[in-house]
Amino acid sequence: MVAMAPPTATGHKLVIVESPNKIKSIAGYLGAGWVVEASVGHIRDIPTPSEMPADMKKGPFGKFGVNIEDNFEPYYVVDPDKRKKVAELKRALKDADELYLATDEDREGEAIAWHLVEALKPKVPIKRMVFHEITKEAIQRAANNTRDLDTALVDAQETRRILDRLYGYEVSPVLWRKVKAGLSAGRVQSVATRLVVERERERMAFRAASYWDVEADVTPGSAAEQFTAKLTGVDGRRVAAGRDFADDGTLTSDKVIHLDEAVATGIAAALRAADAKVTSVAEKPYTRRPSAPFITSTLQQEASRKLRLNSRDAMRVAQRLYENGYITYMRTDSTSLSETALTAARQQARDMYGAEYVPDAPRRYGKVQGAQEAHEAIRPAGDRFRTPAQVAGELRGNEFALYDLIWKRTVASQMADARGSTATIKVGATLDPDAPAREVELSASGTVITFRGFLAAYEEGRDEQQAARKKDVAAEERRLPKLSEGVELTVVRADSEGHETSPPPRYTEATLVKAMEEKKIGRPSTYASTLGTIQDRGYVSTRGQALVPSWLAFAVTRLLEEHFTQLVDYDFTAQMEEGLDEIARGDENRVEWLRRFYFGDEASSAEGLRELVEDLGDIDARGISTIEIGDGMVVRVGRYGPYVEEVVPPGVDPSTGEVTDEASAAAYEGKAGQPRRATIGDDIAPDEMTPAKARELLEAAADDGRVLGRDPVSGNEIIAKAGRYGPYVTEVLPEPDETPKRGKAKEKPRTASLFKDMDLSSIGLEDALRLLSLPRVVGAGEDGEEITAQNGRYGPYLKKGADSRSLETEAQLFDITLEQALAIYAQPKQRGRAAAKPPMAEFAPDPVSGKKVTIKDGRFGPYVTDGETNVTVPRGEDPEQVTAERAYELLADKRAKGPVKRTARKTAAKKTTAKKTAAKRAPARKTAAKRTS
Repeated sequence: MVAMAPPTATGHKLVIVESPNKIKSIAGYLGAGWVVEASVGHIRDIPTPSEMPADMKKGPFGKFGVNIEDNFEPYYVVDPDKRKKVAELKRALKDADELYLATDEDREGEAIAWHLVEALKPKVPIKRMVFHEITKEAIQRAANNTRDLDTALVDAQETRRILDRLYGYEVSPVLWRKVKAGLSAGRVQSVATRLVVERERERMAFRAASYWDVEADVTPGSAAEQFTAKLTGVDGRRVAAGRDFADDGTLTSDKVIHLDEAVATGIAAALRAADAKVTSVAEKPYTRRPSAPFITSTLQQEASRKLRLNSRDAMRVAQRLYENGYITYMRTDSTSLSETALTAARQQARDMYGAEYVPDAPRRYGKVQGAQEAHEAIRPAGDRFRTPAQVAGELRGNEFALYDLIWKRTVASQMADARGSTATIKVGATLDPDAPAREVELSASGTVITFRGFLAAYEEGRDEQQAARKKDVAAEERRLPKLSEGVELTVVRADSEGHETSPPPRYTEATLVKAMEEKKIGRPSTYASTLGTIQDRGYVSTRGQALVPSWLAFAVTRLLEEHFTQLVDYDFTAQMEEGLDEIARGDENRVEWLRRFYFGDEASSAEGLRELVEDLGDIDARGISTIEIGDGMVVRVGRYGPYVEEVVPPGVDPSTGEVTDEASAAAYEGKAGQPRRATIGDDIAPDEMTPAKARELLEAAADDGRVLGRDPVSGNEIIAKAGRYGPYVTEVLPEPDETPKRGKAKEKPRTASLFKDMDLSSIGLEDALRLLSLPRVVGAGEDGEEITAQNGRYGPYLKKGADSRSLETEAQLFDITLEQALAIYAQPKQRGRAAAKPPMAEFAPDPVSGKKVTIKDGRFGPYVTDGETNVTVPRGEDPEQVTAERAYELLADKRAKGPVKRTARKTAAKKTTAKKTAAKRAPARKTAAKRTS
C-alpha cells in the first residue's frame, strides 16, 4: 500500500481531472483532505473570427485567431459554456494549499493542464499528476510522484491546433466557391477521404476476369485417407489463379496458363479416368506467434472485426472502461507492458492454461515507430488482472465484450507460440491423348497444430475474408494422410469450377485505420474523430461495414489533388505528423516549423500554404465537379446533388465523334440539343454508376414528366415524375403574363407523392387528380370544427384543429366517412404504444448485446429490434426474408451511426465580452509550472 501525503492543517489539496466520471473513484482513493473537480475537457480555445471582440477583429488576430506575423501567437478565450466551470474551479482553488493537475498524459491533456494554469492563475504550488489507470495503487502512486508541466507537449498540441486552423481557414473557402457552400477541408480528414475515393476509383476502373480451375478428391486406398487437391500445373505451366490478373482483367505474366471452361471441363473429365500418383511430399514446422497487446488503432480494428463497433463507439466504450477502473488509458501507440503487467499476464496464463503455455522469459514488444506518448499498451487495470468471469456481474453488453477482448489479447501476448507442421503433397497424372492437356499436377496443403499455445486464449480476426478464402483457410488447417513419393492414388472425383476476379475491397473503418496507421497519417487520439468527421460531412457513408465515398467526395478530392497536391500527399502528411512529434520531443522549434509550413521554405524552394492559396490560377469549377464514366456519360456534382448527363448525343461515337445512327442524332437535334440528365439516388454507389446504369437512369428520367392529361377544372397539365425522394405527380402552371410584384408570393403547383401501392409507369390521370385533391375535407365535428384527411411524412392521418389521429391505410384518405372519423375521435387519444402485435420473426440473441432479436411491425413499417436498438427494415427488403445474419448486421449498422442528433433551437444570449489580452509566451518554450516539494 502506498502511503499518502497527509493534507495540511490549513486547507485541502485540489485535484482537477478532465472527466466528471473520474471524480468519485479518484476522490475515494485519495481520501480525506483531497477535493477532486473536473474541467470537463478544454476550457479555452482559439475563437472563430465572428466570436472575437470587436476591437480584435480588425487587428492581426482577425482572420485566423492567430497572429501569423508575430511568432504565430494564438488568441485564447474561455469558451462561453465553460465560464461557469472556470468560476467554480476558482472558488475551489481559494481554500486549497496545493493544485494537482491530473488531466490525461497526452498532448491534449497536457494542454488542458496548461490552460487551467493560465485561466485560474493559482498562487499555490502546482503539481502535475499523471496515471495510466484508475486503481487505488495507481492513483496514490501518482499523487506521491508528481512532475512539472511538459511544455514541449503543450507546444505540440498548440502547433497542431494552429496548423489545423490555418489549413481549414485557407482551403475550405476554395471548396465553398468552387464545389459547394459549407464544405470543409482538414489536414487529416481530406487525406482520409482521398484514401476512400482512390479505392472507389480502383473499383470503377476494375474489369472482372473469368478463369477456371479443377478440384479432385484422391485417395491411396480407404475413404478415411481421402483428401482434396487442386489443379496447379498443366504441361509444365502454372495454372492462373485470381492473383495473376491485373485490375484491368489482363494476365500479369505470360508464364501461366489461363484455363477457360472448355479446357477445364475437358481436363476434369480426363482426370477421372487417369492414373495418379504422389510426385513429392514436403513437410516443414509451423510456428505462429501471438499479436502484441492492443494499441489504439489495433483495438479499433479488432473491435470492428469481432464486435462490429465503429471507431467512435469502440472509443466511447473504452473511455467508460478506463474511467471506471477496468482498463488502462486507451489512447496510446505503445505496445509495451509494465513489469507488474507482465507478471500479472504471465501468472494468469499459467493459472488458467498451465505452465507449458507460458514461455521462460516475458515477451517484450517494442514501441511502435513514431509512437507519440510514453504510455503502456491497453490492458486490464491493476497489478492483478480481473478475469472476464470476475467482472461479468458488473459489465454488460459492449463494455463486457470489449473488456473480454482486451483481457484475452493481453494474456495471449505473454503465452507460448502455437506449434505444428505443414505438409504439401503434389500429385501428378498423365491424361488421355484426346484431352486438352497431357501432363497435369495437383497440390494439397494441410497444417496440423500440435500445440495451441496462445491460440487457447485468443486469435486475431481477419479483414475482408471472402467466402472463397474461408474455404482455403479451412483447407489449410487440416490433416493430410502420411504418404511417400510414388504412391499410386485413385481419383474419386474431379470437377471444374469457374471463378471471377473481385474488385479491390472497400475500406471498412478497421482497414482504413490500418491504412492510416501504415502511412503514418493521424495519431491514436485522432482516428475515431477523423472517421466520424468524414461521415458527418457527407464525404463517406457506410454500406454494411464498407465505407462508400459520395460523389461530393470525388469533386473535393479532385480539386485538392490538382490544386493543393502537397496538402493531400500521403508522405507530406506523414512528415507533418513527424514534425509535431519532434516538437513534442523538444527537438523542433514550433515557430520555425509553422513558418515553413505557412510561408514556405526558401532553403528547399518549397511553397507555403499562403502561396498555394494565392496562386491557384483559374479553377474550372464545372470540370472539377465532373467525373467521366465512359460512353459519352459523365456524373456532375450539382448544387442540389449529383446527376448523370449524356454529353455525347445518342447516335454519335464518343471516341471519334462520328454519327453512327443518323435517326437518333437527328431526334436529338430536334430537341434543340438539350443533353439528357437524371438525378442519382443515394442508393447508387459510384462504382455501380456504369454507362449502362447511366442509360437506365436517363431512360427512367425520360418517363419523368410523363403527361397524364389536363385537369378539367384548371386546364393545367398533370405530369408524373420520379424525384429524389420518390415518385410524385404535379401540375404544370402556365407562365405568368407579367412579373409578380415584389412581396407577392409566387404561386406554387400542387404536388402529391404516390401511395406505396402505386406505380409511376402505370398511374393515370384519375388517380393523379385524386392525389392532388388531398387534403380532403371529411366533414365537421359536433363542435363545428372541420375534419380533414391528409397524407404526411409518417403516413395517413385525420386532423381536427390541433388533434391528429392516425389512419391504418392510405386508401382511407379517399373513402373514410364522417361517421367513421367521428368514431375515431370518440376514442381516447392513444398515448404511447398500441397493443403489442406478435413478432413477425424471432432470432437467437444478438452477438453484441446478447439479447433476443425480433422483427416487429411498427407504425412506420417493419423493424428489427433487440430491445435496445431499433432499425427499420430497408425499403425493398421483404421482412419475411430477412435472415438472422442480416438482422444482426442492420442492428450493428444502426449502433455504428449512433443516436440521431437533433439541433435544439437556441435563444440568442446577449454576449458580454470582457477585453482580454492574448496569452503571450516565448516562441520556443513555455515556462513550466514550478513544482514545490
